[in-house]
Amino acid sequence: MANVAARKIDRIDLTPRFGERDAIRLNNLFRGVPTEEMLRTVLTEAMVGDVALVSSFGAESAALLHLVGSIDPSVPVLFLDTGKHFPETLAYRDTLVERLGLTGLRVLTPDPEVLEKKDGSGLRWSYDPDGCCEIRKVIPLDAAMAGFDASITGRKAFQASTRNALPRFEVDAAGKLKVNPLADWTKDDIEAYFATHDLPRHPLEAQGYLSIGCAPCTSKVKPGEDPRSGRWVGWDKTECGIHTPVADGDPDLPVF
Repeated sequence: MANVAARKIDRIDLTPRFGERDAIRLNNLFRGVPTEEMLRTVLTEAMVGDVALVSSFGAESAALLHLVGSIDPSVPVLFLDTGKHFPETLAYRDTLVERLGLTGLRVLTPDPEVLEKKDGSGLRWSYDPDGCCEIRKVIPLDAAMAGFDASITGRKAFQASTRNALPRFEVDAAGKLKVNPLADWTKDDIEAYFATHDLPRHPLEAQGYLSIGCAPCTSKVKPGEDPRSGRWVGWDKTECGIHTPVADGDPDLPVF
């Protein structure tokens, strides 16, 4: 298991590699193509350059990890160890890595000097959750992604209203491509995949935690609420910062 300390954010090369036309072209190219076939083509033909899977090892993470691992178990898997995770999440991570034979796990940690300077008490989450996510998630991931052209995420449109127009392919502000293989999967699709492949569940899911992040900012989800409603309860915050809300509309149009 590799342990990678975050580098300073000002060392990152932000030269764009992909543009919006690339994302639109890929969305149209793979329109209607089954998820596994799309993902296998993208990975085996290196269509998006050097790619890493970003995983929280949360409630539904095993599905995407299994999909990718069945194609290429050596794909780098980036895990942000914020220092605030549930112990159950860390144990689940280790279980899945061994069970799925994943050989590319990279554990990303915040810069100790930045933590001491900006969150010496470890309580920044309680009064500035955006700032806490910035130093514990955004900066470490940006540093790690400097060595990759694209990332694979486990986001799904059904998870929250801010994701209901999620495309399979998108480009972030740094010109990195994001691949969302499960964008159009439903909760039933996820459940069926877990059952078909006999995948282990996150131990906290049975207790009502349907979207699992850092322990201080994760709550149980009430019946009828969307899966991410238990994140940052009481705050006007829906994302940690490594992803942004997706605007409504048809992500696959226009055609170039």
